[in-house]
Amino acid sequence: MNEVDVAILGGGLAGNLLARQLRREVPGASVALFEKSEERRYKVGESTVEIATNYLVRKQGLSTYIYKEHLPKNGLRYFFDTPEKDASLHEMSEIGVDGLPPYPSFQLDRARLEADLLEMNRADGVEVRMPARVADLKLNADGSHTFTVVEGEDRGEWKARWVIDGTGRESMIAKLRDLRVPEKKHKIASAWGRFRGVKDLDQMGPEEWRARARYTSRVLSTNHFMYPGYWIWLIPLREGLTSVGLVQDRSLWGVDRHKPEGFVDYLRQHGALAEILEDVECVDLEAFTQLAFRTRQWFDGAERWATVGDSSAFADPFYSPGSDFIATANDLIADLVRRDLAGEDVEEMGRLYDRFMQYRFDTTLVIYEGMYPVFGSFELYEAKVFFDTACYYNLLFDSYARDQHLDPRWVRTQLRRKDWVMQALTNFGDLFSGAAAEMQKRGTYFRGNTGEFRLKGRKSFGVMEEIGKKRSRREVNARNEEIFQKTQAMVAQALDGDGELVEWLMSGSRELYDAWKQLSA
Repeated sequence: MNEVDVAILGGGLAGNLLARQLRREVPGASVALFEKSEERRYKVGESTVEIATNYLVRKQGLSTYIYKEHLPKNGLRYFFDTPEKDASLHEMSEIGVDGLPPYPSFQLDRARLEADLLEMNRADGVEVRMPARVADLKLNADGSHTFTVVEGEDRGEWKARWVIDGTGRESMIAKLRDLRVPEKKHKIASAWGRFRGVKDLDQMGPEEWRARARYTSRVLSTNHFMYPGYWIWLIPLREGLTSVGLVQDRSLWGVDRHKPEGFVDYLRQHGALAEILEDVECVDLEAFTQLAFRTRQWFDGAERWATVGDSSAFADPFYSPGSDFIATANDLIADLVRRDLAGEDVEEMGRLYDRFMQYRFDTTLVIYEGMYPVFGSFELYEAKVFFDTACYYNLLFDSYARDQHLDPRWVRTQLRRKDWVMQALTNFGDLFSGAAAEMQKRGTYFRGNTGEFRLKGRKSFGVMEEIGKKRSRREVNARNEEIFQKTQAMVAQALDGDGELVEWLMSGSRELYDAWKQLSA
């Protein structure tokens, strides 16, 4: 019987990063990683945002490697179109940046990154078994888990104190513990793939258009083409490849998009994309008719198991939250393993961390639910993206940079505020969706979709200049209030100054909203 402290099932991004983190933070722990396939495939999730990047640089020590072997990301960028979908790229209204953002982020070749991480982990003392199929997994209440590893004709028996499931949507632990919960409200479908021959955005359009962005690379941004009910992404990868994807409200979905010809034909119905994708060659394509799903449980400290990445839950690829969830979950798992191997009882801590991940997922999913009808209006989405990203900097990125999620007292405080946070986010969601319906009714929804340019990213995205420095709760709440007031003013402007309508659209649960604003002020 082979024995190991931590068995990681799955050699994708989540599992590899956790293995590396455990070797760095819990060097006394024996770690084995089991991956069934020798082939490293291209995967969705190439783009990182600030939390994931902070994790890769600060916790994983991968800064030099990523800058050398992958691509820096030039922020988020959004383009808006006419109702007829016939605007040229340089005519489209644009929200983005005219220089690299103050905090780094990356565009990752997932296949290459995972292959390189496997080699790094081998060199760091992780026992990597590949190709190795795990079977007969038994999670025992006392934490002495057993499973069989099949390597070609050989079968080996294993015992592990901790089992971490990073096998993706097929999640072995989710099946054993009946953890998977279908997402019934947020129904979205998606197709995506890697393409060659995508035109260089930085060589398109008139000189004035390129100069407007101060010749910073639009190609290196995560480029979003925004429409009512759906959005299309372009993400650059190394070696001439571009990730191209479509995410759409399921009521608008067609199964023709599951095949390369149908997918490309649909994208070419949009004028700017028809030019950008004129001569593309499809390398691969995947599709799901439903992306979002939930989990009943992320971690179990008493039984010593955890799920991470797509083995746990998935909300939406918009804003690229997947790697942020990996970063946060891996930190919490590593902390549980460290405490347990030091002799601490982690049953209660496991429950606390599990509740925190559920809270983080709920507060992420709510910013997407019912919001796809908002995406196609430049005037309205300008307000939503400010609200979403400014809150991200104030409430999520800053706290992650200070490792507050590893402080049980801080976590308990966040959980006490959950109802107020959820209500505030729900109220603003009601504001955005109500304003979208009103603008469609008035015929003003597409009014600002050409000829408007917002390229001062610090202003458009509400960037905080001093991330990771100690702040009081009063200061955090004061920034929240600034964000709330500015967002309401921006929506009122999109509604032609109708402030009374803004108040009415948010009036559903005003008491809770106001209570959260004043909490600990």
